[in-house]
Amino acid sequence: MWDFSIGRSVSIMMRTWPFIVFRIIVYFGITVAYITATGTGASVGYGVGHISTDPDGPMSFALWGGVVGFGVVSIAVYWIREFILYVLKAGHIAVMVHLIDGQEVPDGQGQIAYAREVVTKRFAEANILFVVDQLVKGAIRAITGLIGGIAAFLPIPGLSGLVSFINTVIRLSLTYVDEIILGYNIRTNSNSPFETARQGVVLYAQNGKLMVKNAVWLAVIMWGVSFVIFLLMLAPAAAILWVMPGQLAGWAFVLAIVFAWAFKAAFIEPFAIASLMQVYFAAIEGQVPNPEWDRRLAEASSKFMELRDKALSPFGGSRWDSPRTA
Repeated sequence: MWDFSIGRSVSIMMRTWPFIVFRIIVYFGITVAYITATGTGASVGYGVGHISTDPDGPMSFALWGGVVGFGVVSIAVYWIREFILYVLKAGHIAVMVHLIDGQEVPDGQGQIAYAREVVTKRFAEANILFVVDQLVKGAIRAITGLIGGIAAFLPIPGLSGLVSFINTVIRLSLTYVDEIILGYNIRTNSNSPFETARQGVVLYAQNGKLMVKNAVWLAVIMWGVSFVIFLLMLAPAAAILWVMPGQLAGWAFVLAIVFAWAFKAAFIEPFAIASLMQVYFAAIEGQVPNPEWDRRLAEASSKFMELRDKALSPFGGSRWDSPRTA
């Protein structure tokens, strides 16, 4: 079974309710933007389609208008991803880290201001955090192969297809590892976020099988809840599209996915991150990064090599030493 406390994760979520509300505003705001843009695009397209002599012109133009509206919002979300990472995700993780360590944090709106101060102190600029995050994501992809994946547990001939499928599940379960390393980065006092991230990735690899086991359990829980939410959201999504022109039933499916994504981002993600940080911090207690794992990761991942180079650069101010907790 898993090694985290569901009750403690829920308690952390409740104590960080300002960020949960913040997440609801941001992610459900994005959902409303998707609905509005899709509906507006479909309506405009439907009107323009009447110019066409093709009897199916209004429907065809409405469909493409919806696609354009959906695409415009997707591009906007892509461009604000640094804001979401720097203010929302990193801030929430900072507060969760302090709660896991038993520190007191402010309540209400003061909690968000407090978290932003912590993140700004750790990462002077948003682009630094973004670069660290992207390098960690790239380095994490190498860990599944290095720890042998599920194949280490299923040494049975003829099961290569099953092993390949389960290893794919494992890779998908590693979605939040970069957030865990971010939590380690915030928790650890050092002069370089690149060096601390490097150490965090190595420590994760050292405890890879334990972390992957818990990540898979969480992935199963999250996918199950997300699927239920998706089914529940089909009806309201279809109702919204009912008022739109034409028979755009296919968009009900798409908007239900967006609804489920918003719910997952607002409620399920914080639960998963709090749970995995519990396991990670407990696992690495008293450990130091193993240089052998550092070497293996550098050989397997160009992103980790880049992370290590930045950590060792003069601006990184980094040395290969044991982590120092605040």
